[in-house]
Amino acid sequence: MSNIGILGAGRVGTGLAGKLSAAGHHVTLGGRSPEDAAARTLGLAPGIAVADQRTTARTSDIVINATPGDSSLDRLTDLRTELAGKILIDVSNATRDSDDGLPGGLCFPGSSLAEKLQYALPDSRVVKTLNTMLFTVMTAPEALATPPTAYLSGDHAHAKETVAGLLGDLGWRPERIEDLGDITTARATEAMILIVPHVLRRHGFKPFAVSLAR
Repeated sequence: MSNIGILGAGRVGTGLAGKLSAAGHHVTLGGRSPEDAAARTLGLAPGIAVADQRTTARTSDIVINATPGDSSLDRLTDLRTELAGKILIDVSNATRDSDDGLPGGLCFPGSSLAEKLQYALPDSRVVKTLNTMLFTVMTAPEALATPPTAYLSGDHAHAKETVAGLLGDLGWRPERIEDLGDITTARATEAMILIVPHVLRRHGFKPFAVSLAR
């Protein structure tokens, strides 16, 4: 089992923490402060540790970025030392909000948050995944009538294999995990976020994923 740190104690981070802890991993949830993280873990598995984000990054072997995408680059660049040598799983989308609070434009058009993170953190192995769905689907892909797809982007084959194994612990079947290639392919999946606000405005916050049909 892995020692996993999750940066971000919102709905995405706490959802991933609960499922990964239930699968037997040692999970630390990192909030802006330990008190913030502890408040978010109420009702989750009792074995989840809480800490500030710097401590979480330093003490974990695998780190998941579940912080708001528009501030992730600055936040994680500040943790460069703590993230060195780690697998960094990026599940965030870097967008600017529209007037109604839903995603509007991309923060990094022509690039991607994952690419920016890999460039800023050359000693980390960044893998992009789980950013093409409503957050509830990340930990319950079986809830959708049509099997969803989880995409992988990253420069390091072993890191992607490790992440694929963690996706299995979240309920993702191997045939529904699509390795797109190197980290530059993350700009394609991050651009998929632009369809999300239109879907949400029409149907509300119902579980969905942008998937590959065969």
